[in-house]
Amino acid sequence: MTSTPRDQSGEPNPLHALTLDELRRRTSMKWRTHPADVLPLWVAEMDVPLARPVVRAVTEAMELGDTGYPIGTAYAEALAAFAGKRWGWDDLAVERTAIVPDVMLGVVEMLRLVTDPGDPVIVNPPVYPPFYAFVTHMDRRVVEAPLDPGLRIDLGVLEETFRRAVAGGGRAAYLLCSPHNPTGTVHTADELAAVAALAERHGVRVVADEIHAPVVTAPDARFVPYLSVPGAERGLALMSASKGWNLAGLKAALALAGPGAADLARMPEEVGHGPSHIGVLAHTAALRDGTAWLEAVLAGIDENRRLLTELLAERLPGVVHRPGEATYLAWLDCRALGLGDDPAEVFLDRGRVALSSGLPFGSGGAGHVRLNLATSPEVLTEAVGRMAAALR
Repeated sequence: MTSTPRDQSGEPNPLHALTLDELRRRTSMKWRTHPADVLPLWVAEMDVPLARPVVRAVTEAMELGDTGYPIGTAYAEALAAFAGKRWGWDDLAVERTAIVPDVMLGVVEMLRLVTDPGDPVIVNPPVYPPFYAFVTHMDRRVVEAPLDPGLRIDLGVLEETFRRAVAGGGRAAYLLCSPHNPTGTVHTADELAAVAALAERHGVRVVADEIHAPVVTAPDARFVPYLSVPGAERGLALMSASKGWNLAGLKAALALAGPGAADLARMPEEVGHGPSHIGVLAHTAALRDGTAWLEAVLAGIDENRRLLTELLAERLPGVVHRPGEATYLAWLDCRALGLGDDPAEVFLDRGRVALSSGLPFGSGGAGHVRLNLATSPEVLTEAVGRMAAALR
């Protein structure tokens, strides 16, 4: 597997395409949660027009009245072809996939297959807040195995957590975030193989949320599918075009099983009724025909990540930022600013910038904020300026 060089697509940067006035016409969560004077850089929505192949697929379906129920394997076939070209992963077996409503609801269904009520589900905080909410709602226990000081998986902590999780004789699962949200860490093949070995040694089932897999922005980084590493044969994974192509409102995802995992055969048939047929068509078009657009937006995100580093050094030197290799999110350590456990509240109240509070991300989240980089350089520059002004 080799890394993909940044933008050779010839497409214009989608992050430069829309004005702030155009964006404020949107009615989604990002643009309607806060008053109009707030710059929203929080929830994971990109400030971009959609890729033309996606617009074409959805428009044609609407013109045909093709708005029924989803069927078939075109989505899985598109993902398999994309995985082969993008990651050098040629072992994505279409027959070991199933469509699910979205990645998090797919995670829930996979955890139901491999754990029972009351069983532990291990996570690596700071991590995507719905990991806590969804797991708790389905009557499982969240058990934390925090990342190490470098924001990578701490294999020693993970092994001890696995050992304790199965000590009582019950079942346990590990909910792996790959690439990691909010840190942007891309796990290496060696790290993932070590995870697989630990999981097999202790009888822990791995469920990998790989929704950010297409969004690897660092030129020298490469995403490694969990199911591609040795020892991961009993693993389960969830993938989607949602984050890479800004399709959160077009619900559809895929559950994938390793060759040693027969669990998908036990998934209730009605789960496959949850995805949107239009969503399936959109995600399929993105994976099949939207690579040039993806390359352009990744190049823009990479430029914004470098811009953020410069802006913070100039205007908020007290903020610690380790630029991530993936996602379009930045994890900012604001503890030196003296703003308390929830600096996002201060930046919103005093600076009129909406960021994600670090507190819901679990252990290690206090004093941190998550910032969405998928916007124009102008909006990003204005946002950091407002954050700096909030300290005065």
